[in-house]
Amino acid sequence: MSGRFITLEGGEGAGKSVNLEWVAERLRQRGKTVRVTREPGGTELAERIRQVLLAPSEEPMADTTELLLVFAARAQHLDALIRPALARGEWVLCDRFMDATWAYQGAGRGLDHDAIAILERLVLAGVAPDYTLLFDVPVEVGLARAGKRGELDRIEQESRDFFQRVRDCYLQRARNEPGRFVQVDATRPLEQVRQRLGAWVDAITEEA
Repeated sequence: MSGRFITLEGGEGAGKSVNLEWVAERLRQRGKTVRVTREPGGTELAERIRQVLLAPSEEPMADTTELLLVFAARAQHLDALIRPALARGEWVLCDRFMDATWAYQGAGRGLDHDAIAILERLVLAGVAPDYTLLFDVPVEVGLARAGKRGELDRIEQESRDFFQRVRDCYLQRARNEPGRFVQVDATRPLEQVRQRLGAWVDAITEEA
């Protein structure tokens, strides 16, 4: 029995969290043991790093600090949760992973791609998603949705141009890897989004 690693990606307000547990339950109905997790976070220690990353602070966080904290949380997450779960044959469903780093820190912040690639090789050591669900909405729509959720975290307070770079990066990565990415039009009604997700889950579980 082999596990699968599925990630959910998208900008602010794209609907990942709304659909995460729904996809997990659909997988369970298909007989899979599912572990639901998120990044940054997923374990007790990684969640503490998440709090540092996202909490607004009077002292501005350096972009390199943000990048290193993201990878520190990911290293712990992989070691303590993701790798063991996959080894047990579980299906790991993760809200954000490495694509988010390329989108937010790479494109959004404009950090050095060679540096990100070095950290990616060091921390991931070959672990990669089997599938990535990309929930896509125009930036204005996503930000309007995010604003209704309450107080914004440190990254959610970034500019529209920042989030446009994030979205553009996600879409480019989906074009570059069509075999891994499943693009979901998250502007559509929730029922239609879930019809698409359900059909996709049924298809991949028939293959596995």
